[in-house]
Amino acid sequence: MKQDNRTQSPRTPIEHPSVWQGKELLDRPDWDQSITPTEQAEFEQLADGSSIEETPELQRRCESIRDSLETGCGGVHLRGLRVSHRSSESLSRGFLELAGSIGYPVSQSAAGEKIFSVRNAGYAEQDPRARGPNTRKKLSFHTDRCDVIGFLCIRQARSGGENQVVSSPALFNQMLDQHPELLEVLMRPFYYQRHNVDMGNQMPYTQQPIFSIYQGYFAANFLRVLIERAHANPDLPDLTPRQRQALDCLESIAARPEMHYTFRQESGDILLLNNWVTLHRRTEFEDFEDPALGRHILRAWLSMPNSRPIDPLFAGNYGQTKAGAIRGGMRAVSS
Repeated sequence: MKQDNRTQSPRTPIEHPSVWQGKELLDRPDWDQSITPTEQAEFEQLADGSSIEETPELQRRCESIRDSLETGCGGVHLRGLRVSHRSSESLSRGFLELAGSIGYPVSQSAAGEKIFSVRNAGYAEQDPRARGPNTRKKLSFHTDRCDVIGFLCIRQARSGGENQVVSSPALFNQMLDQHPELLEVLMRPFYYQRHNVDMGNQMPYTQQPIFSIYQGYFAANFLRVLIERAHANPDLPDLTPRQRQALDCLESIAARPEMHYTFRQESGDILLLNNWVTLHRRTEFEDFEDPALGRHILRAWLSMPNSRPIDPLFAGNYGQTKAGAIRGGMRAVSS
């Protein structure tokens, strides 16, 4: 979000609707939303192959969501879609069309996938195909390589798999108040190793900050696993003790129960998060014995037409950094 005064020091508390703590999120009118019967019927049309232009009520909802993700609390929990009678293929078709009315879907893999199935694939720990989303393990707070991430839950796990989301500008404010010297560290570049599955990227690493304020706009971006892989790379500088202290401090504050909001995305729930103002994570889960009943969530990565400008240092992972530019995702590799 833009600071109220462009001439102020970037080391002042951020004031914006995306600053909230824990259950304060429930008080935001743009967070908790419900599907209407008309929207349900229109989604059925999308799942059957119609375009979003043929579903006027859903189109209006998508336009409202697009605006609120950038100017509001930074998240939308849209509940109540009926999905149990639908195949995953038809749900993917409908969800992609709906997501494409909010933003521009970008590739999530070298294969060019616009919809990614978040489910336990059973890969071994060291399998290069393994990504956090296709395991059942607990994930740490992070952002994804897109402006907005979207999830449609088809089935939940037998137990576990809770979502946790935290306001990153609220984390910025906490660190400014309690650990200003460590905040300064997080506003300088960290090395990021190229992701295992990012095969279309020719760069072995890039550098970018965790927190940034560029042209008056705040942005946070964080994926510690790639920072740690860069640290393990003998060709790159090691993390300094102060850098590691700053990362630990950030994760410690985010993990405070009063800072993040915990909930469980249920079957038919759609979750959308602005990655520049939220971090998210998932708890470990246990599936049913029957693989056909396993936890299954569809994921979309969206580049947003109303996005903020971001620091040019993000170009290594995002390509374009200007406001409204198509950016993020992973370059597809031709077969």
